Amino acid sequence: QVQLVESGGGLVQPGGSLGLSCAASSSFLSIYDMGWYRQPPGKQRELVAVITSSGSPNYADSVKGRFTISRDNAKNTVYLQMNSLKPEDTAVYVCNARAGISEASLVFWGHGTQVTVSS
Repeated sequence: QVQLVESGGGLVQPGGSLGLSCAASSSFLSIYDMGWYRQPPGKQRELVAVITSSGSPNYADSVKGRFTISRDNAKNTVYLQMNSLKPEDTAVYVCNARAGISEASLVFWGHGTQVTVSS
C-alpha cells in the first residue's frame, strides 16, 4: 500500500559526496518514521539513519558526522546526504517507511539504489 522509489545512487570517488532521495506514495496509510538501510556485498542489511515524522534523526555510528538524513513531509520524501564517502560505504541503499492507520503499523521497503565508492 506504500510505494517507495529511491534515486541518486551512482559511482563516486573516495572523499566525494552523493545525495539520495526516496519518494513515498501511500493510498490511505499515514507515514511515520522513514529511514535508510544499506546492504554491502556479502553482508547483512544494516541501519544507516532514521528520521521521525517530526524531524528527529538517528544515525549508525559508522556514518555519524558524515551523513545527514532529512525529510520533506509535504512531498513525502526522505533524503540522505552522504559526505566524505569511503569504500566501505559501498552498498545497495534501501529506503524504508513505517506506515499505518493507528499505533499499529507496518514497515515498507523500496527496491534499493546502488552506491559504489571507488577510485
